[in-house]
Amino acid sequence: MSNRTLLILLLLVGYVFSPTVFTWMINPDGAWYRPFILWFALILLAILVQMRRKNDEL
Repeated sequence: MSNRTLLILLLLVGYVFSPTVFTWMINPDGAWYRPFILWFALILLAILVQMRRKNDEL
């Protein structure tokens, strides 16, 4: 699967599930750390993408 196809698929999944995730995050009865779970997942994804890149890209 090419990078462009994967990106389009991830954007589509994010668009479909964004209302549910947003409602879950701002629920006042939820834990205080809920919004940080999403940011933690994004940071981990960025780390994994950077690790897969070649080291000789200067």
